[in-house]
Amino acid sequence: MKDILHDIVAAIIGGDAKIEINEKEKDGMIILELSVDKEDMGKVIGRKGKIAKAIRTVVKACANRENKKVSVDII
Repeated sequence: MKDILHDIVAAIIGGDAKIEINEKEKDGMIILELSVDKEDMGKVIGRKGKIAKAIRTVVKACANRENKKVSVDII
């Protein structure tokens, strides 16, 4: 899941940008904490959060194929 999230975010903001993803597990759920530079935060969140919602949807769909639960938090 971590690799998929990294690839999606790198495609949005550019491959040379600083992207940090911390993976935690709590109660059988994988929590991915995404951190990017302040300049790139707007690109990741999008207008009214549409891009962030789309990112979460794609990552959840990938996790669902493996019978896992995942949450993406943008920090």
